[in-house]
Amino acid sequence: MASTLMTPGVYIEEKNAFPSSAVAVETAVPAFIGYTEIAERNGKSLISIPTRLTSFAEYVESFGGGFKSRFTLADPDPKVKSETFNLAGVQKLVKINDKNTAYLYNSIRLFFANGGGPCFIVSVGTYGDKPDGFDILAADFIGSADKPVSPLQLLEKEYEPTLVVIPDAISLGEDCYTTIYTAVLNHCGNMQSRFAILDLVQQQPDEDTAVIVDNFRTKIGINYLNYGAAYYPWLKTSIVQPGEVDFENLDDAVDLETILPEAAAQEVVNKYNANSKTLASDLAGLKDPLEIANKKIDIQNAKRNFHLALKATSPTYANMLEEIRSTLNELPPAAAMAGIYTLVDSSRGVWKAPANVSLNMVNAPSVSVSNEGQQNLNVDVMAGKSVNVIRAFPGIGPLVWGGRTLDGNSQDWRYINVRRTLIMIEQSVKLATRAYIFEPNDANTWITVKSMINNFLVNLWKQGALAGAAPEQAFDVQIGLGATMTATDILDGKMLITVKVAIVRPAEFIVITFQQQMQQS
Repeated sequence: MASTLMTPGVYIEEKNAFPSSAVAVETAVPAFIGYTEIAERNGKSLISIPTRLTSFAEYVESFGGGFKSRFTLADPDPKVKSETFNLAGVQKLVKINDKNTAYLYNSIRLFFANGGGPCFIVSVGTYGDKPDGFDILAADFIGSADKPVSPLQLLEKEYEPTLVVIPDAISLGEDCYTTIYTAVLNHCGNMQSRFAILDLVQQQPDEDTAVIVDNFRTKIGINYLNYGAAYYPWLKTSIVQPGEVDFENLDDAVDLETILPEAAAQEVVNKYNANSKTLASDLAGLKDPLEIANKKIDIQNAKRNFHLALKATSPTYANMLEEIRSTLNELPPAAAMAGIYTLVDSSRGVWKAPANVSLNMVNAPSVSVSNEGQQNLNVDVMAGKSVNVIRAFPGIGPLVWGGRTLDGNSQDWRYINVRRTLIMIEQSVKLATRAYIFEPNDANTWITVKSMINNFLVNLWKQGALAGAAPEQAFDVQIGLGATMTATDILDGKMLITVKVAIVRPAEFIVITFQQQMQQS
């Protein structure tokens, strides 16, 4: 008893009978970094502020909607294979305008559609006031002289995120590999509590898969490869619905009156052009706020009616919008995989490989990969930089058909679930043992700490996270003088703990051997 007893009486002293418990930390809380329409909550700016969300409705409330990308019509190059559509007997292709690409909004939708849950958003800039387009800059992600604190440095102060996803970075092309992706891997490796999900550049119809993958492997470097995984190819999704695309997605240079062959459609265009001029003139002459608001509603209704009239009278117009929607629906796979990680972690556990799982709101991969085509992607003999493939199977649909980290030749860190399971164990034990800092470095504390870690690992073993027929085969915890510490270590204030775990590994290759036997009767 700490106090000195001087007054006669009965005193009660309570002692803890059980050690503290270690609780498993969250394993699938992604941090998305990119550009948003707005970044504001309760009148306060959220730019460069990591913001926790639990639903897509919260995202829209604080960060707005997607960018209204605009497209032009172009003549296809006969030497280059491309997806075209028929416009009055002539093959045309839709081409997105420069500075009109933004992937974060639709990626967030894809994330929640595939089982996503709590996440963090770090807005590096807004495009709500830039209808003509905006620049995507590497400095917005990794910092510069004008922005000395990067989003990755801001995330260092947040303990909850466990995944890092940057969908907008791939708009920079292969330059993002050396400038942004390497910085993300360094961030995850230094934090030791995060895992990066990376994309490869979008493959065009005339490009070769081997070239795209080789460029990625060359430029990604060799540092902290076990803290990241890459996925290929892009996905043809159904995230963008038909009602989200209209004539306002067409560039001003596209003259509907000229290009639409249907006479009824040309009449609709003529009437709308005359009506819109009248409405715009009436709006310019108003001063009363209520009248201005009502006139803007009239303008919006006129646009909506014009769009519906064109769809009803012009199959060409409908085909054009469908081509635009198809282009907008081709998205990088990282956000979908973040949702898959969340889904698998919540239903099976982080020790289950996030593979052989179907994707929601995904029609097909943008590139069809065969067994032979996947061999060099899954196994990189030279550098071990595995690229996980998403493949479509007849009668099944798109499946995640790979579960390796970028360090694919490492026996320790080859598999994503092994890396992420150990991250979970490390961080859980780290937080639990924090309570024993400055406790007496003696046998009583050692026994308590060892019991706490043992109990935690036994529970994981029962859930199937650790391999072994008995707990002693699944893990080993050592602590104490003569086991992990010397007398000098104790004088230096060090409590050294050694934990060994046998984490389950996925059955990536199943080989069944058949042979005939002699007739028995």
